[in-house]
Amino acid sequence: MAVGTAETVDLSGAMVLAPAPLADWVVVAPVAIPIIFGAFLLMIRHETRLHATIAIVGLLTTLAFNAALLARVLDQGPVVMTMGGWLPPFGISFAADALGASFSFAATLVAVVGAVYAITDIGSVGRRYGFYPFMMLMMAGVGGSFLTGDIFNLYVWFEVFLISSFGMLVLGSERPQLDGTMKYAILNLIGTTFFLIATALLYGAFGTLNMADIVRKADGLRGTAPLMTLAVFYLLAFGMKAAAFPVHFWLPASYHTPRIVTAALFGGVLTKVGVYALLRTEVMLFSPEREVLSGLIGWVAAATMIVGIMGALAQTDIRRVLGFVVISGVGVMLAGLALGTMEGVAGTVFYAFHSMVVMSALYLLAGVMNGIGGTYTLRTLSGLYASHPLVAVFAFLLMLSVAGLPPASGLWPKIMLVEASIEAGSPWLAFAILATGLLTTLALGRVFLLAIWRPAIEKAVPSPTSPTIGYVALGALAVPTLLMGLYPEPFISVAEHAAAGLLDASVYIGSVFPEGVVP
Repeated sequence: MAVGTAETVDLSGAMVLAPAPLADWVVVAPVAIPIIFGAFLLMIRHETRLHATIAIVGLLTTLAFNAALLARVLDQGPVVMTMGGWLPPFGISFAADALGASFSFAATLVAVVGAVYAITDIGSVGRRYGFYPFMMLMMAGVGGSFLTGDIFNLYVWFEVFLISSFGMLVLGSERPQLDGTMKYAILNLIGTTFFLIATALLYGAFGTLNMADIVRKADGLRGTAPLMTLAVFYLLAFGMKAAAFPVHFWLPASYHTPRIVTAALFGGVLTKVGVYALLRTEVMLFSPEREVLSGLIGWVAAATMIVGIMGALAQTDIRRVLGFVVISGVGVMLAGLALGTMEGVAGTVFYAFHSMVVMSALYLLAGVMNGIGGTYTLRTLSGLYASHPLVAVFAFLLMLSVAGLPPASGLWPKIMLVEASIEAGSPWLAFAILATGLLTTLALGRVFLLAIWRPAIEKAVPSPTSPTIGYVALGALAVPTLLMGLYPEPFISVAEHAAAGLLDASVYIGSVFPEGVVP
């Protein structure tokens, strides 16, 4: 009988044999915590009265870990963990740099405020149908999108938040919600299909899906692999996700249909995931290809700005107005992508921080106005200044911010983008940004004059709920809005840190592939 000889297999070339330091687990916490809390909410699905409190606790915990992660990234550089102990690129990596960590923090901050506002906006039926579990799953997908270091898992996390967003959109099963969900689902699935096709082509060309590994290998494959095709596919896929012209039409067709807190989360957060993905792929992975496409991206940016804000001027429903303002803001962010310079990319990152907070606040403000006046239409909504002057204060601040006027948050990123456009020899792009600011002032000034300043033209139906929670939510978002406007230096510093990491990925690569690890 033959006896096998035991052999010692050296796994050090493929696996990390030492346990991961406890501090490194902070990179997966923004994803794991929402999943855990969402699962717990499903377990107690019959105790819906507890859902809001548990979700808020979960999101606050996530926000605390996001803050710790961002502080560590800014102090020590990117934080990386590869799943299963495998060395990259064999294992699936989470890689948090300044861009991903800051976006994840801002998105979670908005989600906390949204969860508080949902206490009054989501009734017992909505809670029973799973609003808070869907919300937690959505934030897990958003956090995973911002923190993954693997481009296929970027696709996976996109699917996670898309599936949960379908549930949030259709909540209530009313005809407009079903119609909006169908448009949202079909057009987003088309974008997802382009994303998946591009990722399949990328894997065939590179033999890897790890983003740091792709950057390392790109120069050697530039003459043989279809990198321009990949850059165009990703531009189309993520442009659709971000609602850029001419693939923007799904957003105004769907964002006015759900509960207002859902629209606030979508308008504030989800479109920024598309912008983030564009920055990650076009600036970090395919920078030379982006330079070739910069003229096209610039014209798409200008068209998105103008078409978006012209659409806002034509609307009478406040929710539709805000949907087009979201689109216009995406165009402003695409301007920095087109420029591809340090100041341009930093301006886009800073504008994304501003847009997450302010667009969410504007949707919540619309919800408060509807609660007081009983309608979203500018034809009848009026007299809010006389009855609720605090609404006028919030509305005026947010209008200034979106228009890029002092002292609110929209001023500084627009200045950065205008200066970057002029320095890059694209004054027409600077003109588009400034013209969009003027038209935004007119569009939201019209809302202010008709809904708030105009004397009441008919008696409002008394709201069954107090606007107190709405005021709390608006106040919580007004603080960072003013802080970004009055004290912009820390936000500019984070944005520049994020831009530097995209334009020079050597530190990011070194964090994913430590010295001596060359697969």
